[in-house]
Amino acid sequence: MMRAHVRVFGRVQGVFFRQGTAGEASRLGLGGWVRNCDDGSVEALFEGESDAVEQMVAWCSHGPPSAEVEKVEVVKSKIKGAELRSFEIRG
Repeated sequence: MMRAHVRVFGRVQGVFFRQGTAGEASRLGLGGWVRNCDDGSVEALFEGESDAVEQMVAWCSHGPPSAEVEKVEVVKSKIKGAELRSFEIRG
């Protein structure tokens, strides 16, 4: 089990990045959340099977078709069991 805290920079707000992230995370069976930040970036937390978390982090490097990702910051950690069972879009 793994957790990844991700911050995505570029043209990532107003391009359905949060909705795309939520759909992809749900498809991969991940728990967590995604939200817009005041500086124009998008922040997300993913929890679940390591392979699925890695796939989600890779997806964040390009996002949905209309996004223009410039940089992705990722902090990964191992967890004993996922605390977040579902995925939600926050503010």
